[in-house]
Amino acid sequence: MNDETHSKPKYKRVLLKISGEALMGDQGYGLHPPTVARIAQEVKSVHDLGVEICMVIGGGNIFRGLAGSAQGMERTTADYMGMLATVMNALGMQAQLEALGLHTRVISAIPMDEVCEPYIRRRAVRHLEKQRICIFAAGTGNPYFTTDTAATLRANEMNCEAIFKGTKVDGVYDKDPMKFDDATRYDTVSYDVVLQKNLGVMDASAIALARDNNKPIIVFSLDEPGGFRGILAGQGTYTLVQG
Repeated sequence: MNDETHSKPKYKRVLLKISGEALMGDQGYGLHPPTVARIAQEVKSVHDLGVEICMVIGGGNIFRGLAGSAQGMERTTADYMGMLATVMNALGMQAQLEALGLHTRVISAIPMDEVCEPYIRRRAVRHLEKQRICIFAAGTGNPYFTTDTAATLRANEMNCEAIFKGTKVDGVYDKDPMKFDDATRYDTVSYDVVLQKNLGVMDASAIALARDNNKPIIVFSLDEPGGFRGILAGQGTYTLVQG
């Protein structure tokens, strides 16, 4: 344990992307406080290594724009509703992180000054330099773009060294491991293979943006205790998307 504590983490600044559904626990909707607290503890364990962390959280546990659009709602309105859901999740995560003593800023692409900060790149970078955790909310501020794309965009703007995508499985598989027992996990996979085989790591816009800026994506299980910290210490099971 001491060796891990004193080893230099693999990355100095990272972006953690998690889905809104990851905050539901075993509920069917909304925030499950014990689950949010557990994820916050994982983030703290990495922050304790001296890593600068920013986060993007989806909104699918409250409202998903694509689902609203599919039910006949005008797409732009549905997407804005989804963005507001991400702000609610970001505030919930901020509360749990601050309960652990971590200085945290929610930064929204849609200005709502009474609730959180507006997105100003240089200010956000300064927060990271001061070891504050930045949670980027409201996606890119534009409809038709997912929080996956927002995560890749912010990771590039913040000069993060890697994007960590927390999921329910321990990496990228050639098919859904929840449905197929013979699914095979990739240790590493290229951006182009992810796009060609539609492996579902992130949406195509996010993968293309990561590829064009050579930003590695690490897909790991958020349900594995200590998984986030373990990878930064050079351990654990994950898939590296690069090249």
